[in-house]
Formats: sequence, structure tokens, C-alpha cells
Amino acid sequence: MKKITLTDKRKNNYYYNEAIKTLRTNIQLSGQSIKTILITSCFPNEGKSDVVLSLAQELGSIGKKVLLLDADIRNSNTSIRYDIPGEKVGLSEYLCGNATKEKIIFHTDDPWMDILFTGAVAPNPSALVSGPLFKELIAFARSVYDYIIVDTPPLNLVIDGLLIAKNCDGTVLVVESGLTERA
Repeated sequence: MKKITLTDKRKNNYYYNEAIKTLRTNIQLSGQSIKTILITSCFPNEGKSDVVLSLAQELGSIGKKVLLLDADIRNSNTSIRYDIPGEKVGLSEYLCGNATKEKIIFHTDDPWMDILFTGAVAPNPSALVSGPLFKELIAFARSVYDYIIVDTPPLNLVIDGLLIAKNCDGTVLVVESGLTERA
């Protein structure tokens, strides 16, 4: 299988890189039991998916085995954003019982990071992520990876992120400075 190359567009921004390193350190200092981190935002386009990739790469840079799990089944643009050709069997196919764990986890060009794409758009993502197969997948990933970084839909749009959160150890809420109101 060809390895997937993911490029972070913000790699050369010093302040962004320092913020990601601070986030990584805060997660590490939260304890060894904190392995599954949900990343979400209030609204679309606040930079959530950029933070997901950057955090996964930063954890990999210190020798931690990381799974980037794209759980935004309704509106993922990971394949487009990182120019990954072709359809990818992923989370929705696994949660529908149409694919095995081995078929949905892809290796990247980073030896410390794997990725699990959303797969096909599903008619009822909330039901899929709240079912037993999602819990089983997270348990499996926890046994293989040091960290699982989960990208979810924005909280103000759909309930999926809240349903996924019950299977995670912590949550990072990304907000765009000057745009997102405190309330």
C-alpha cells in the first residue's frame, strides 16, 4: 500500500508551532491515562482540522505512535485538503460493518502517525458513532497507539462530537480569535 503524505501548511509559523508544542506538553502533563483526545470547535473553519494534524505530527516528532481519526463523517474534507487521491474506505464503512480495522487504517509517510479517514458519507452518523463498534474501535486503537487524536464536527452544528466525547479522555475546543463569541 502506498503511504499517504500529509503536509501542514503552517509548519513555518513560529507562534503557531509554539502553541502546538504547548498543547502537546499540556496533554502529556495531564497523565498517562490521557490517550484519546477529541478536537472540536464551535463553528466550521476555525482551524480545528489544522490543529488535529499539527498536534498528531508534534506527538509523533517525540516518538509517540499516533492515530489521527477523522470522525467528521458528515463533512470531512481531509482528502481534499491534503490532496489525497481516490476514495478511502474508512470509519463509516467500519461502523456499518462493511470493513475491518485493518482495511481502514492507513500509514502515512511519518513512521509515527497513521490516519483513519471518515469514508463514505453516511445517512445517520450520530447513530454510527454512538454504537458499540465505535467504542470497540477506540479500545483497539488505545491498545496500539500512544495517542488517538479525534477530529469531530463543530459542536454548534450537530451532536456527533458530544457522542464521541464519551469515548475520549479529554477535549480541546478550538476557537478562532476575534470571531467566536464567549457565549
